[in-house]
Amino acid sequence: MKKQFFVFVLRWVLNSIGLWVAVRIFGTGYDNSELAAGMWVFLFAGLIFSIVNTILRPVVIILSLPAILLTLGLFTIIVNGFMVYISLILAPGLHMTFWNSVLTGIVLSLVNYIVSSALELQYARRREER
Repeated sequence: MKKQFFVFVLRWVLNSIGLWVAVRIFGTGYDNSELAAGMWVFLFAGLIFSIVNTILRPVVIILSLPAILLTLGLFTIIVNGFMVYISLILAPGLHMTFWNSVLTGIVLSLVNYIVSSALELQYARRREER
């Protein structure tokens, strides 16, 4: 249970950083006049994104399975963008177009892939030491 919570918190923080990077790259209507307030906005948006990914993404993947199979998996990019778009609608103070959300979804997918790979390597090392 501790490991799952640690992984969730790590993904939450890294998703927040990924959202910050994506907003800086792709631009939105975000006003970054105060850095401390901006940090909390992105942490809250990262939490919303993590919760939406945990709860809503599996349902959307199942419902869009025909399109995913038809496009040989490329439709998952649109699903990821949709998850980002929903998260940013729910997060106060952040605005992004759908297509920029798709690009942000690609950035966040890469971040999550790197985190997952690093955690798998760390887990494998600990298992070898035992």
